[in-house]
Amino acid sequence: MADNERFEKVYSQGFVTVTEIWVDKETGVNYLYHTVGNTGGLTPLLDRDGKPVISPVYR
Repeated sequence: MADNERFEKVYSQGFVTVTEIWVDKETGVNYLYHTVGNTGGLTPLLDRDGKPVISPVYR
């Protein structure tokens, strides 16, 4: 993966049913990606107050 790519995968679980967490390296927003077979979805990862989970951004 090139250093200039915007998203970084920070967590992965599963093989056929896959759950991953991706971080936008520019905003720090975490996204949950879930797939089963050839179908999947992406959504912002939210905290208990319904706000996006944001990781520190290091440049």
